[in-house]
Amino acid sequence: MPTLTITNGRLIDPANGVDTKTDLALDKGKVVKVGKIAKPAGKVFDAAGCIVTPGLIDPHVHLREPGQEDKETIATGSAAAVHGGFTTVVCMANTSPAIDDDSRIEFIYRQAEETASCHVYPTGCVTKGRRGEELAEVGLMSEAGAVAFTDDGDAIASAAMMLKALAYVKMTGKVLMQHCEEPALTDAGAMNAGALATRLGLAGRPAVAEALVIQRDILLNESVGCRYHVQHLSSALGVDLIRRARKAGQPVTTEVSPHHLLLTEDDCATYDSNYKMNPPLRTKRDVKALLKAVKDGVITILATDHAPHTREEKEVGFPNAPSGILGLDCALPLYIKALIETDTIDWPRLVEMMTVRPAELCNLDAKGHLSPGADADVTVIDPKESWTIDVNAFASKARNCPFHGWSVNGRAIATIVAGKVALNRDKSRLK
Repeated sequence: MPTLTITNGRLIDPANGVDTKTDLALDKGKVVKVGKIAKPAGKVFDAAGCIVTPGLIDPHVHLREPGQEDKETIATGSAAAVHGGFTTVVCMANTSPAIDDDSRIEFIYRQAEETASCHVYPTGCVTKGRRGEELAEVGLMSEAGAVAFTDDGDAIASAAMMLKALAYVKMTGKVLMQHCEEPALTDAGAMNAGALATRLGLAGRPAVAEALVIQRDILLNESVGCRYHVQHLSSALGVDLIRRARKAGQPVTTEVSPHHLLLTEDDCATYDSNYKMNPPLRTKRDVKALLKAVKDGVITILATDHAPHTREEKEVGFPNAPSGILGLDCALPLYIKALIETDTIDWPRLVEMMTVRPAELCNLDAKGHLSPGADADVTVIDPKESWTIDVNAFASKARNCPFHGWSVNGRAIATIVAGKVALNRDKSRLK
């Protein structure tokens, strides 16, 4: 007998080509049936007027634990995920100490089991300490459960090290995620390089720094064939390179974050450090190229790059503030604003980019779809709910977000993790 049945919703499951009004039955942490159920047993959630999807997955978040628990923890970061409709997150390895051996992969899993509100999967470093000098224990970390490998926060600057990394990561069957910025061109920069940066007296980070790393890695990978993923794509130059590589059949994927779809370098003119990103906000031309790349299928994944910082860290001069903003609590309505409300893509494509594609990226075979036997992770979205983003209502420990006060449409009203209702914003729907 199903323990939870979700009825009357528009069920969108891109992995199975489903987009119809129907019911969904869950039991013992698994999907048991998709289809009309005459007499639902157990608990019933009425999803009338809502969209029912596989649980949303974010393959790029910073949970800061271990070592930076003043910014965020696995407990608070996963709570923010559930608050935003995400049932699964993949945390980056740039903690302190970095996640560069199997014992630290095991620590993330233990800590998540004890404190997390949703599923948390760790990435492992490509190089020891993320210093780019010596390959980390890729094989041992893969066996311990690392779902991907990345030195995110820094590019692997050495071509020789990158070639070795591609070969070793390929043997694991996992994906290598790269932060694509040539450090020699970006280390001193605070925002996008150009006339505005010069006028503001801020050092620049040029778009060509992103393109150089992407091009180099694509060339190196031609002889290796490792799965290669470009994180937080930000430039038209980068889009062009990835478009050509994918057309040539190379195993290249990429993601884009809400801030690179909705904000530009012009927002930095106030010197508000909440607009300081890594990679930086770029031009309107770059935003246009990113939107087209989403529409054309060059960009296949949406990822927040959730990057919490303390208030004290952000409330300093723009050049000295750390880069990054929060994403999990408010990403869904921002994607709706950038992509659905502009008619760039439709709802099935949006759901695809937030479920099955990130699941494929990280080899999460039982997630990202609602086939019978799949994990019972479900997100229920009210696409018409209008609300105002309020950082003070976030579940995250941090508050560094430039979208505070924005009026948005669409919200996760229920987040179901392993068959259990972790978030329910409308108690009247659950009987």
